[in-house]
Amino acid sequence: MKLKNSYFFTKREDSKDEESVSANLLVRSGMIKKAGSGIYYFLPIGLRVTRKIEKIVREEMNAIGSQELVMPQLLPEEVYISSGRRENFGSSMFALKDRFDRNYVLGPTHEEMFVEAAKEVIKSYKDMPISLYQMANKYRDEPRSRYGLIRTREFVMKDAYTFDKDEEGLAKAYDLMFNAYKKIFDRVGLNYKIVTASCGVMGGTLSEEFQAVCDIGEDVLVLCDECGLSTNIEVCECVRRDKPVTLEYKEKELLYTPNVGTIKDLEEQFGIKAIDTVKTLIYKADGKFVALMIRGDHEVNEEKVQKLLGAKEFEMASIEEDEMITGAKVGFAGPIDLDVEIIVDYEVMNMRNFLVGANKTDYHYINVNLSDFKYDKVADIRNVTEDDVCPKCGHKLSFKKGIEVGNTFKLGTKYSESMGLYYANEENKLAPVVMGCYGIGIARILAAFVEQNNDENGIIFNDEIAPFNVAIVIANTKDEVQVKLANELYDKLTGMGVEVLLDDRDERAGIKFKDMDLIGIPKRIVVGKKASEGIVEFKYRNSSDVKEVSVEEVSKLV
Repeated sequence: MKLKNSYFFTKREDSKDEESVSANLLVRSGMIKKAGSGIYYFLPIGLRVTRKIEKIVREEMNAIGSQELVMPQLLPEEVYISSGRRENFGSSMFALKDRFDRNYVLGPTHEEMFVEAAKEVIKSYKDMPISLYQMANKYRDEPRSRYGLIRTREFVMKDAYTFDKDEEGLAKAYDLMFNAYKKIFDRVGLNYKIVTASCGVMGGTLSEEFQAVCDIGEDVLVLCDECGLSTNIEVCECVRRDKPVTLEYKEKELLYTPNVGTIKDLEEQFGIKAIDTVKTLIYKADGKFVALMIRGDHEVNEEKVQKLLGAKEFEMASIEEDEMITGAKVGFAGPIDLDVEIIVDYEVMNMRNFLVGANKTDYHYINVNLSDFKYDKVADIRNVTEDDVCPKCGHKLSFKKGIEVGNTFKLGTKYSESMGLYYANEENKLAPVVMGCYGIGIARILAAFVEQNNDENGIIFNDEIAPFNVAIVIANTKDEVQVKLANELYDKLTGMGVEVLLDDRDERAGIKFKDMDLIGIPKRIVVGKKASEGIVEFKYRNSSDVKEVSVEEVSKLV
């Protein structure tokens, strides 16, 4: 591609609208443009990169015998009602009506539609295994779109589904897909971890995530170097530690704590340490209120609590609901005389003489013990911390942030049973088809790669996904010798199958160098003053070394 008459631009200033390195660089490099909250254009250079990522994904999907199709994105709402998932998605689904007042949604995911497609061919055990995939847009009304391409409302996902007669068949299909995913992320060049995760709204018996290690990742990865444990924090078990406590029990006392609503306030104003406090947090599970008690320096693990309660919907109570339940302002909730179900975290069982809210504005109780209130359950309801030990081997844990770029689910028979996908088995009896589900976020891969591969000058692409492999820069477009040599080299390399970007713009050489660094082209050739001698400059994007080579030698280097 020659730049002079192409749609191409870059920005010198950082974007004020973007909070991540990747989004800022992708906007500045003219690869993407924001159209609205969580909605982006993919401009020509950026589209080339995503097409390369898609090509890698397609090649690995095709290599394991998965067949590509395309599903509609505008779907009848009744499809999700029939599978029982419409309520689960709630307001995260974009919903609309047609002119005949019929209800439609924009597809957030396509399990139901793939089941309908599978019904066309699966009648007998002889019709399986089947593996299908698509590369299509998905739509989710995110409450908070953030970090550029990492959390958007419209995005391209590769989703695949496998259909087998039994669990043994699913295990084989899952392994094929799992290994294909590893090849995809290895080829792209991501630094990633594979972690066990929650099945969440997708359902099923096993979920694993491919997480690109990155400081701005929204997921917390819990790792053990000793035994290889690798999980998402939402499913990591906290090892129960029953510690002998020798402190003498004290009598509880009411403490006046004006204008205090957080643990930090208590520490700063009263010198009470967080580890000596217990937070009481009001949640709502399927419309029923429940109080959760955890140590002041710990965080509730909502995934664990929702699973413990078997709740379809689980969320924190609103400010109004919290105040209605406790009779006090938010920040003063406590377990004493609280008329809702109370669940206590295991770690609280080891505590003595702790502080809790008094259910009275501006007051707390100090020297509270378990005998001072009634509770209904004791369970692991918190996030694991660096003070915890590995639930497998007991060694020290480490934590990293991650961006989820891919996931794999063993769905089992959840959707086939709810939507009537059955087959005749060897005994001619009807049995539900066993399914697997597998997703990859194309734009997330791009964002994660840029987060991991950049410097003060811009993006550093590798040959696999770079928009072009080589940039040829004409230092002075008024020099006919330079222009002629650059075009001859462009034709030669293009003829060799190399993807070449020729910067023939009437700009200063320094501007061109900055732009080529910004968009991350792996190799740069500068045709300059020694063009008449057949000498050019050659440089790799990830190196500061520049060397002079002959035109013949540079072709071999490329």
